[in-house]
Amino acid sequence: MQLLLATRNAGKLEELRELLAGLPLELFSLNDAGIAEEIPEVGDTFLENAVLKAEGYARLSGLNTLADDSGLTVQALGGAPGVQSARWAGPHASDRDRIDLLLQQLQGVPAHERQAEFRCTVAIAEPAHRVRTVEGVCCGVILDAPRGSHGFGYDPVFYIPQLGRTMAELTREEKNRVSHRALAVRAARPILEDLLVREREGGTHE
Repeated sequence: MQLLLATRNAGKLEELRELLAGLPLELFSLNDAGIAEEIPEVGDTFLENAVLKAEGYARLSGLNTLADDSGLTVQALGGAPGVQSARWAGPHASDRDRIDLLLQQLQGVPAHERQAEFRCTVAIAEPAHRVRTVEGVCCGVILDAPRGSHGFGYDPVFYIPQLGRTMAELTREEKNRVSHRALAVRAARPILEDLLVREREGGTHE
């Protein structure tokens, strides 16, 4: 079964391909599918944005589409950066720019008040039918300086107390067991398995 992964982010694509390994899927990125159009992320929640992207790109491509919206929520910042995680420091900011802004905003905040969550909502849309959603959450603490060289985004400052390391200090295999995206995609696999069964039986239906 062909499945469109609604992202151009190279790091996210690599993670999704690994997390979906073992399913009989032919995976396409937006670039693979020749889709230049961008679906605006105008929702107020991760759920709204994931659904907007899944439905929009399924309509454009005619393919079953998996979209996710994810980001960092920090308790001391009232849930920011939230849905603005990727755009928080400006449209052309680097991962380091975003981390620097986060650490600046948290300057002087003690460690016990730096609780944070990585949240991910995955939406899977059929071109002419329903969209289904699942969520994954990973809890941690924001450090006052980056640690580790793996991953992307805010991974170097997101410390997971149970593991004693930041997300960026985990191996790829370890991250794919505990990350918010890993948990959401794991929850999404039964939805994809259902689509595969229905396709084998002669097409999707409501």
